[in-house]
Amino acid sequence: MATRPMNIRPTTTILALLLPLALAACAAGERAPATEPTAPMPPPENNDTAGPGPGSHMLGGQTWHLQAATDAEGQRIEALFPSYDRALTLAFEDGRVGVSGGCNHIGGSYEVDAQGRLQIGRLNSTMKACAASLMQADKAIGELLAQPLLPRIEETAPPRLKLESADGGSSTWVGEATAETRYGGPGETVFLEVAPQRAACNHPLIPDHQCLQVREIRYADNGIKQPPGEWQPLYGEIEGFEFVAGERKVLRLKKFTRDPVPADASSVAYVLDMVVESEIAPAQ
Repeated sequence: MATRPMNIRPTTTILALLLPLALAACAAGERAPATEPTAPMPPPENNDTAGPGPGSHMLGGQTWHLQAATDAEGQRIEALFPSYDRALTLAFEDGRVGVSGGCNHIGGSYEVDAQGRLQIGRLNSTMKACAASLMQADKAIGELLAQPLLPRIEETAPPRLKLESADGGSSTWVGEATAETRYGGPGETVFLEVAPQRAACNHPLIPDHQCLQVREIRYADNGIKQPPGEWQPLYGEIEGFEFVAGERKVLRLKKFTRDPVPADASSVAYVLDMVVESEIAPAQ
């Protein structure tokens, strides 16, 4: 997959990085998916717009879903809403911001300066070709994030983040607590293979329950994939994962311990991080 520059800033050429995922099917040996590399970011540009705003820590812990956006004339920015059933999202973590919901995965460094302004550095993007509306959404969100923004958080339920630009434009984002926030910690990274068919299992509360069949995948220190574990029923579901009968998948998950443990749930919660392998299983 090739990369191309995103025109995020009018005076700066943006280097678009392709972040490949090394999988077993594409290499001589099967290796664990690597953490995506990042490019060094330049210091934020100076801007004289000042105002109160939250520190970086207040932006984290939530996935922010775009709810509304208007330009300097108060007109809705239609390009930021590619379809009625999907929304652009922002996620702030460890000094980096990630954008999803358009065509490509976009990310870059950020900081909230002493004047409370959100400054985002050069943005990197994968390079996929999608429907025109999704490509336009990528371009529009890049332009919005290229300028210094004044962030304000409304501590409602759910919380709301408002980003205001110096020319009077603004966008409103609704927060959804991340798994780390909900479960009180970073979680453990694990890999599970999901079988292409569910199987009957004994559930104390659900008659005739059909469980996902999973087995743990481990990788040696050198990244080589080890023989898998035994197939086991998974009595709960995996957050963020949509099972499709007939498809075998290997998932990278965050594993959390619930405390307290609900009466009708497992003490362990799995949250999808990414799909690292996917294939159509042969017909039996």
